[in-house]
Amino acid sequence: MDQKISQSGNPDTSGSTCRREFLKGLAGLAGGAAVAGALLPPFRAAGEIVPPNDPRLHMEWIKYPGATGPVRAYLARPKAEEKRPAVIVIHENRGLVPHIQDVARRMALEGFLTVAPDALSPLGGTPEETGKVPALLQKLDYSATVKNFVAAVQYLKTHPLSTGKVGCTGFCWGGAMTNQVAVHAPDLRAAVPYYGSQPATEEVPKIKAALLLHYAGNDERINKGIPAFEAALKKAGIEYQLYIYEGAGHAFNNDTNESRYHKEAAQLAWQRTVAFFKEKLKT
Repeated sequence: MDQKISQSGNPDTSGSTCRREFLKGLAGLAGGAAVAGALLPPFRAAGEIVPPNDPRLHMEWIKYPGATGPVRAYLARPKAEEKRPAVIVIHENRGLVPHIQDVARRMALEGFLTVAPDALSPLGGTPEETGKVPALLQKLDYSATVKNFVAAVQYLKTHPLSTGKVGCTGFCWGGAMTNQVAVHAPDLRAAVPYYGSQPATEEVPKIKAALLLHYAGNDERINKGIPAFEAALKKAGIEYQLYIYEGAGHAFNNDTNESRYHKEAAQLAWQRTVAFFKEKLKT
């Protein structure tokens, strides 16, 4: 798997390098493919990884105050009541479906207080017929929607079981929203957008969070925005890492979609995501 890797904010690295490194990456980051498989969740297509009744976790539906009123969200955390760093998980353009709730539980098992907000809260929440969701998202006031997700940062920053350190990740539509949260939430410490549309270059200097950017190699529409985004990040001196997973397409992390899911890319990106959050939020 070819990957373009860029880093900024580290005095020992600059610019970009290209190399064939998937297997090397697994070996270096997880001690080889076999070990990596043992360390990571057992990803499988169209399957639930962490059941909603997992005894290791506490799960509940909550509401927090947003710009448009109460925002409905799914909360998952380790069962022990102790302060933990927090992560926001933002859904794709199909809404807060069981898959994203599962992703929130996966993140909770890594030791985080995790909240997955429902962007469609102002319209009554994600409907059963998820095919309707893209059209419903178009009906939302985008600026107010961004503010609703930014409000999740404050909610988690002040949550009694939070250390006050908050990160954000999202996928597809949620990847673009993660970039917007990074722009508009100065208290956000770490952001990991997956194949998300980039923010306007003039907004980039507002970002205070460290960024880990995941892109699919076969994703021309999204990837055409990378050069300007990367140039703006470098100019603003923002810490970031950028990975392009060659051979993978848009939505490669969604293991409920067999036509898009790319197991190797998803596993490696997830491992990097968890390690990034542990580095930026637990120190």
